[in-house]
Amino acid sequence: MATKTSKKAAPSAAPASPTQLRVCLTLTDLQRQFAAWMSSPVGARGYVPMEGAHSLLVEVAPGMAIQRIIDTALRSEPDLVPGMLAVERQFGVMELHSDDLALLERGKQAMLKGLGTTEAEVLPPQILYSDIIDDITDQHAVMINRARQANMIMPGQSMLIMEVAPALYGAVMGNESEKAVPENTLVECSMIGASGRMYLAGERKNLEIAKAAVEKALAALA
Repeated sequence: MATKTSKKAAPSAAPASPTQLRVCLTLTDLQRQFAAWMSSPVGARGYVPMEGAHSLLVEVAPGMAIQRIIDTALRSEPDLVPGMLAVERQFGVMELHSDDLALLERGKQAMLKGLGTTEAEVLPPQILYSDIIDDITDQHAVMINRARQANMIMPGQSMLIMEVAPALYGAVMGNESEKAVPENTLVECSMIGASGRMYLAGERKNLEIAKAAVEKALAALA
């Protein structure tokens, strides 16, 4: 006697992971050194921003979701200029810029509407480490300069180092520190990955002013 075999229902597709808006930043009046660093051959470079432009920076998880977000922003405001687009291990990052702050704001609102969220949902910045090292030795300067993507540090200078999470807040450190003391030298400013890092060279008194300005700017965002 033949036995009946039951057919198992095909498993339903797993729903897509919800997109988490980790960081949404508007930087006004990009400073000279920071804008030049953004225009250097860093990873994920697109159309370079110039000094004085305004910048919108976004970080999301999962990383691939950034493709949908930049598509939404650019379709809503085609005159926005994409400067950076990166998908790394965990997060996706984009940068859009314009000389028109209102245009940037409209693109941001379209992006937020597409996500169904608000800026209130972002993660607050957390300073993980900061220090000022005086009188950098020549050997130490060589090691730093081998890895830097901006200006060089010279032996004998002091160096401010800061680390923040999420990483995209590294852009705040780079731009706000230069607003506070343009005479300082931006050596490195990373803002993609697990954390953002800044290396700043100059006289200790100027580095202390820059450090205080960065802490104030990050506290305001928190």
